[in-house]
Amino acid sequence: MLSPRSTATAATGGVLAAVGSALCCVGPLVAVVLGVSGAGFASTFEPLRPFFLAGGAASLVWGWVTLRREERLACEPGRPCASPAARRRMRRWLVVATIVAVVLATFPTWSKYVLS
Repeated sequence: MLSPRSTATAATGGVLAAVGSALCCVGPLVAVVLGVSGAGFASTFEPLRPFFLAGGAASLVWGWVTLRREERLACEPGRPCASPAARRRMRRWLVVATIVAVVLATFPTWSKYVLS
């Protein structure tokens, strides 16, 4: 039986991978805003961006599959999946993680409109 921890792990992995994929674009901008020199260091993550995006997508898919499986299983009383409140909480955090991941993963596309 899968636990809420596995859903949380998948959601966290998705967000962290999305942050990693956005480092090449957001990193230099944040460094400039903070007045830090060597902003080009963050651009070293650009070649790794596809791997971060794939890892983020895989983590989020794993989280959604895990959540869906939990909703379908008939649980014993007292298990986390038996509680509708726990399932709602898992779904809510997975939705938040998915939104954050999509916003960060698409940053290079829409940043030119915001930063120009």
